Amino acid sequence: MNDLPLDAETKALEAPGDHKAELRLWLRLLTCTTMVEAEIRRRLRDGFDFTLPRFDLLAQLDKAPDGMTLGEVSKRMMVSNGNVTHVVEKLVASGHLDRRPAPNDRRVQIISLTERGRAEFRAMAKVHEAWIAEMFAGLDQAEIAGLMDLLGKTKASVQRARDKTAGD
Repeated sequence: MNDLPLDAETKALEAPGDHKAELRLWLRLLTCTTMVEAEIRRRLRDGFDFTLPRFDLLAQLDKAPDGMTLGEVSKRMMVSNGNVTHVVEKLVASGHLDRRPAPNDRRVQIISLTERGRAEFRAMAKVHEAWIAEMFAGLDQAEIAGLMDLLGKTKASVQRARDKTAGD
């Protein structure tokens, strides 16, 4: 017996005539994203006692050797400053991050990886990359390239729809 909960995509497929192809596509994308994210969260927790938001924040800072402001990190992670502040507090306390005031505005905080933070992130990132490869091992390189092209078109379509309604 399958112990997985019934997802929205499966529910829509029970009565496909009730749902347009675009809705079924959206549900398929959402289901795949949710499944991958849940598995990454589980593996980070079980393997490293680390959360996905902490991992994602370290990933952003690994690309910024001079550090970033909280606002820059929030924008890149597409979350609120409040969410970033909470994660930063935990990572400063654990020794993964340093925090210092910006030289031109002491109210602005710049955060950067400590040596420990960079070393631990890079070790996790190497394992994370292997997990992703494992999860997508059922696709060959041509299928991955085709999916990347289709998702690029999907992204552009969503951006056009957003831009079209942004002025409303």
